Amino acid sequence: MSLTAGIVGLPNVGKSTLFNAITKAGAEMANYPFATIDPNVGMVEVPDKRLDRIQELIPAKKVVPTTFEFTDIAGIVKGASKGEGLGNKFLENIRQVDAIVHVVRAFDDDNITHVSGKIDPVDDIETINLELGMSDLEAVDKRLAKVAKVAKGNDKEAKAELAVLEKIKPVLEAGGSVRTIEFNEDEQKIVKGLFLLTSKPILYVANIAEDDMADPESSKYFDVIESYAKKEGAEAIAVAAEAEEEIAQLDDAEKADFLEAEGVEEPGLNRLIRASYHLLGLETFFTAGGKETKAWTYRAGTKAPQAAGIIHSDFERGFIRAEVMAFDDLDQYESEAAVKEAGRLRIEGKDYVMQDGDIVEFRFNV
Repeated sequence: MSLTAGIVGLPNVGKSTLFNAITKAGAEMANYPFATIDPNVGMVEVPDKRLDRIQELIPAKKVVPTTFEFTDIAGIVKGASKGEGLGNKFLENIRQVDAIVHVVRAFDDDNITHVSGKIDPVDDIETINLELGMSDLEAVDKRLAKVAKVAKGNDKEAKAELAVLEKIKPVLEAGGSVRTIEFNEDEQKIVKGLFLLTSKPILYVANIAEDDMADPESSKYFDVIESYAKKEGAEAIAVAAEAEEEIAQLDDAEKADFLEAEGVEEPGLNRLIRASYHLLGLETFFTAGGKETKAWTYRAGTKAPQAAGIIHSDFERGFIRAEVMAFDDLDQYESEAAVKEAGRLRIEGKDYVMQDGDIVEFRFNV
């Protein structure tokens, strides 16, 4: 499952620093725009304390967390939709990702140049959103011209698409985003096929100063970023990218000492990774015991046979049933036998929709 969250933002807001911290991939950093030209792609493990608990109760020889991709995309500048900077290439890179992680500068530092010469998070956000919206508007106008001609001939599909395009255009013209528009199920399918930048789910990440790590909400910039996100029905979180990069290089003992000194329970990256994972519409099921206890990624709404197919195509092809217990039940009863005795071990068939935290053994016959 190769879903990816793309990290975007203006130049010098800390995108590559954050990407380095997340993936330890060593993306190039420099104090000038366009240090990152080609998108860097890195795999990241999803922090999940449930794995440790499962291993404690159903020991296996090894534990394997699930992963997904982050893509670090070069900084966008005003005029990108018209080709300014390296705009067209960057916009195309954003088009290829499944969700957007928008990094916004929320710290003061005279040694790091801001592309517009001032720290103004809302202006930064609107600069990028405007460029994405203008790019979408251009795409919608081109598509409208084509679809309108076909729709005149009573083509039902063309008429349906035309109605969606006409619903989208005024929102983009007003500076809004497609993700704020309500669509029914049929309209959503049409929107998905348009591959519009502002239709992608978004997470705003305030890159705060290290001094604000223990209490991110105390950052003088976070409040305005969070308020902006809420207007879009989006989420905002705060991380100190530079400090997180340092933390990522430490061993477990040093990491624990650092976090304790900062008054922080866990790295901000853990929250960011989990939030990005859910932003992509991803959930986790587990297989436990024996050679390995493993976390598996699936899309919300996936049924049991298709989830089995994530492990191996034979599991889906020969699917008989799924023996399922919820993580919360195992956590409460503390053994498989106790879960079964409590009547909480379930036998599920082909129509079962997987739930986040399911611990599953698939039965199949090929």
